[in-house]
Amino acid sequence: MRGRLSPGRRPRQVGMLARIVAALAILGLVMGSRAVHAAAGSPSRPLTVVRLSEVARSVFYAPQYVALAKGFFEQEGLEVKLATAQGADKGMAALLSGSADIGFFGPEAAVYVYQRGAQDYAVGFAQLTQTDGSFLVARHPTGQFRWTDVRGKTIIGGRKGGVPEMVLEWVLRQHGIDPHKDVQIITHLAYEAAPGAFEGGMGDYIAQFEPTMTAMEQRGIGQIVASLGVEGGEITYTVYHARKSFIQQHPDIIQRFTNAIYRGQLWVASHSIPEIAQVVAPFFPGMDRSVLERSLQRYKDQRTWKTTPVISRKGFDHLLEVIQAAGELKSRVPFDTLMTNRFAERAVAQLTPSS
Repeated sequence: MRGRLSPGRRPRQVGMLARIVAALAILGLVMGSRAVHAAAGSPSRPLTVVRLSEVARSVFYAPQYVALAKGFFEQEGLEVKLATAQGADKGMAALLSGSADIGFFGPEAAVYVYQRGAQDYAVGFAQLTQTDGSFLVARHPTGQFRWTDVRGKTIIGGRKGGVPEMVLEWVLRQHGIDPHKDVQIITHLAYEAAPGAFEGGMGDYIAQFEPTMTAMEQRGIGQIVASLGVEGGEITYTVYHARKSFIQQHPDIIQRFTNAIYRGQLWVASHSIPEIAQVVAPFFPGMDRSVLERSLQRYKDQRTWKTTPVISRKGFDHLLEVIQAAGELKSRVPFDTLMTNRFAERAVAQLTPSS
């Protein structure tokens, strides 16, 4: 029969077929690599280094880690050097000193710098989270939690003047509790030291981010009884900032950075929790996978992550309300001075969910 292999020729034909398949696979990888470089603008164009200072390491920022792990920054021609500041004040210091190009923290730090009259102040250009990321853990939970349970107790809170602490105080006031009068709040501990202090016996409650709270819960140290994200409502919480002069001098870098963040947001919105956990796990070495997935699920359930980098005016107004209630705002700060949506809106207009 025409085309039928004889027993003697079959091994040689199979070997040739295997070599063809291997060659096609290699060609596919090369073409894929060229596609990545083409997206960066030119096959020979070197990546532009961007120094990014994040406020803390938390699954709260999952879309950012997805953008890093999936190569979305490289596809935009950027090489991101990531550092963790451990606090918005430290992140702002890194930005203003020039040791960071982009700072990722709460806009309250930008408000404070602007209030002090800085000429080259920080401007926010892309928003990642739209709720508080803290959860309240009780050392001795007693049935159904009510906020009045904290009267006469001690809470390990956040840094005075920081958004986590101010949201906690705002929520307490909404429930008729006077912060620092009806309840003692510890605000002097460093962010990274607070969980250890609680585990060591300090305080009746602690408000902190994930995955620390779920890990603490699984070790039997306490129980999550409330979400500050749910209680605090929509708020402009964590935003990427750059100095005004940097944005004026490097609008292309800001645009490409925003594009990569938007791709990370789209990816997170369209994938399952196990898939997200698989991608971000290297950023949390040693973290139990069940803790990681549970933490991600909590944030997804309360719609923590924005699906676009466009900064919310409504959320910014609420942020100012929270800062004002804490006594940290001298006067209202104009949204269009401290925030810009030109890059975020362009990213949304140019990129499609499948791009």
